[in-house]
Amino acid sequence: MQLDQDAVTGTYAPQGPVSLSRSLGVLRRGLGDPTIRLSASEAWLAFATPAGDASLRILKPTLNAPATFQGWGPGAHWAVDCAPDLLGASDDWSGFDAPEFSATLPEIVQQTRTLHRDVVLPRTNRIFEHLLGAVLEQRVTGIEANYAWRWLLRHKGRPAPGPVPDGLRIAPGAAQIATMNRWDWQAARVDQKRATALRQVAAAAGSLQWWAGQPIDAAKPAARKPGTLEVALLSLPGIGPWTVAETLQRSHGSADFVSVGDFHLAAFVGQVLTGRRVDDAGMMELLAPFAPHRQRVVRLLQLSGERKQSFGPRYAPLDHRER
Repeated sequence: MQLDQDAVTGTYAPQGPVSLSRSLGVLRRGLGDPTIRLSASEAWLAFATPAGDASLRILKPTLNAPATFQGWGPGAHWAVDCAPDLLGASDDWSGFDAPEFSATLPEIVQQTRTLHRDVVLPRTNRIFEHLLGAVLEQRVTGIEANYAWRWLLRHKGRPAPGPVPDGLRIAPGAAQIATMNRWDWQAARVDQKRATALRQVAAAAGSLQWWAGQPIDAAKPAARKPGTLEVALLSLPGIGPWTVAETLQRSHGSADFVSVGDFHLAAFVGQVLTGRRVDDAGMMELLAPFAPHRQRVVRLLQLSGERKQSFGPRYAPLDHRER
């Protein structure tokens, strides 16, 4: 592939090692996600920005090497300016790694942190795209959610600008989601409840965008108190704590929002930390001593190599053809 020499460029030297695959992997919705291509040394991402569509290439030959950015499209400058946040520029692990805090962590978390100093929590400074993906994942299997995501990208998304890998696409925006009709959602295998929630999200997308570049707990001027993004998201029909956490973990690199309500997470956390499964309340009780770093603990547990034991039948995909 011959890259355009007129690309917007930039560089960033992280303070420590950063793994592209382990850090940015949380942004990928299934291995066939058309918005991202990811390897150990290179990442391609395509997304909408406040300035327009953008494609971003991140080249990082080794864990300790500086990163080089190249951007294309109307939003290229915005994408390159925000790219360091994808590699941890706004992700501060110093409090987590402080000896007095680290000593309180479970041994498996300490060991995993030692092995994975190259993991950061990426911040994208985008909200709608992550809300869209999170709502699609509500109460369905990963297979079903990934199918719906790919369908939307293929039929309602658009090609990424610039000399990009084949098939790289940008997720549909609020305007495209708002105009989708019933048979579109049926073709995407999305039930009416999630479709209705997404129409509500699309209607509120413009007002939510203010928080994209703000601190996660920022209060919006003139908003009803407390005026935070979390409260604004929870005010939308069909949006609960799980969807909020899944969104903020990506949009703001949240270190503390845990995906309460996940089909597997509580049982996994309980099994790894105590040897027995727990419910959401039990999980939050186990994680309470580690605030404001509870999501860091969860992420490291997920990287530990431990797996939840499987019992009973698998959760079957839903059939939406008659819905």
